[in-house]
Amino acid sequence: MRKIFFLFLLPVILLNAQVDIPVLKNYANDFTNTLSGPELGNLNSKLWRFDDSTSNQVVFLMISSLQGYSLESFTYETASKNQIGSKKNNNGVLFFVSKDDRKMRIEVGYGLEGVLTDALTSSIQRNEVRPYFKQGDYYAGISAGLNAIISASKGEYRGERKDRDEKVEGFPFIFVLMLIIFLVSLFSKGGKGGRRGGGGGILPWIILGSMTGGKSRGGWGGGGGFGGSGGFGGF
Repeated sequence: MRKIFFLFLLPVILLNAQVDIPVLKNYANDFTNTLSGPELGNLNSKLWRFDDSTSNQVVFLMISSLQGYSLESFTYETASKNQIGSKKNNNGVLFFVSKDDRKMRIEVGYGLEGVLTDALTSSIQRNEVRPYFKQGDYYAGISAGLNAIISASKGEYRGERKDRDEKVEGFPFIFVLMLIIFLVSLFSKGGKGGRRGGGGGILPWIILGSMTGGKSRGGWGGGGGFGGSGGFGGF
């Protein structure tokens, strides 16, 4: 009977043995002793300046292991318990890393979900953070990730590397538009004595596609808010 009772209580015991939700006293919090004092100082200074100038609050946390806790639950509960961001605007962000589990996540408050969406936070982790983490350079990855989060909250980070086509940035759009109109008109006429019904074919649109290809970007999709933004399993 005692064995049955113990087995019944085992899930509760294991649940209570999981890692506690930490109280965060700084903007940058490292419970793994991975970062040096000066590195933590630099991160704290950066995040404090951002908070002071915008009222948006970004907090970083790194722990050794989740110890069985789900990534989503832990980041949500940590952000909620520590009241990251203002209560009125819900404009907080938690950048979380579980070092030994090789997991990270960016938890976003509803007030910033319009600029820090799921796709964008995943892009930050994949393109800005992960390459450094793979090299074992945690400070560089964390700093790059925080820089991207700050830029994204200002609408300055799009999450995509610039394509080679985008190097021609100063090219006047009006000139391109006039050229396209001219080409469409030219091919639509088909020349004197040309066959009827051709409508110019697809050549003008091939030219148009070559001029504008790779430039369009769809919407980023819905933001997650606390509990649903930017999950990325592993580095």
